[in-house]
Amino acid sequence: MEGSCNERLYFGKMGYGCEHYRRRCRIRAPCCNEVFDCRHCHNEATSLLRNIYDRHELVRHDVKQVICSVCDTEQPAAHVCTNCGVNMGEYFCEVCKFYDDDTDKEQFHCDDCGICRVGGRQNFFHCKKCGSCYSVNLRNNHSCVENSMRHHCPICYEYLFDSLKDTTVMKCGHTMHTECYHEMIKRDKCCCPICSKSIIDMSRVWRRMDEEIEETIMPEDLRDKKVWILCNDCNDTTEVFFHIIGQKCRHCESYNTRMIASPVLPQ
Repeated sequence: MEGSCNERLYFGKMGYGCEHYRRRCRIRAPCCNEVFDCRHCHNEATSLLRNIYDRHELVRHDVKQVICSVCDTEQPAAHVCTNCGVNMGEYFCEVCKFYDDDTDKEQFHCDDCGICRVGGRQNFFHCKKCGSCYSVNLRNNHSCVENSMRHHCPICYEYLFDSLKDTTVMKCGHTMHTECYHEMIKRDKCCCPICSKSIIDMSRVWRRMDEEIEETIMPEDLRDKKVWILCNDCNDTTEVFFHIIGQKCRHCESYNTRMIASPVLPQ
């Protein structure tokens, strides 16, 4: 009997689940009373409903009932099936009603986030101001932006807070999917899509632009033209000589600037 239980558990690990998670249970969605393999399967299915008013997302904490995939018994959410005794997931979170067999992910529940994370509790800390868990490498080493993870990725527009994809914290403190970040850099887009600050070291580029400006002679009627600029990197506002290649911030020497109307000085 013990051998058959082990075989059943092994088969359950290998044979059950969906594209998102391997586990031996399905969930009954309390919002529509339908059965799905997981919360993400529910959200993907309902997002395709023809009537936009029928589209909705499942709140993970609202799940109350699950169906064992081994014996098809419906029951209140718990770690072990009340009928056949199988673990419905090697990892189980009673708060999130979350099951997963892939324990190599090192799942853990963060009380401050209110959801389960992956990567090992020892490798993360919760930043109270940003409102999310970050790698311990970023402790005291990142720009805090209030609730920085509670928004959509500025590239693919997927909600970041509970996304299954890895995220990157940029120098400015804003966040996006790691794969979106690398794709953006590959396309030579080096400014944050949210605040326009430079997200990588641009000093070599600025030096190259210095050389190009020095070698490029402006037409005589534009040589003495001055414009006001706002620096996206340091937020300083200055008046500089106009050049067709770019305008350099006199404060931080960045060319990540944009021309603005001249300020109205007090009389």
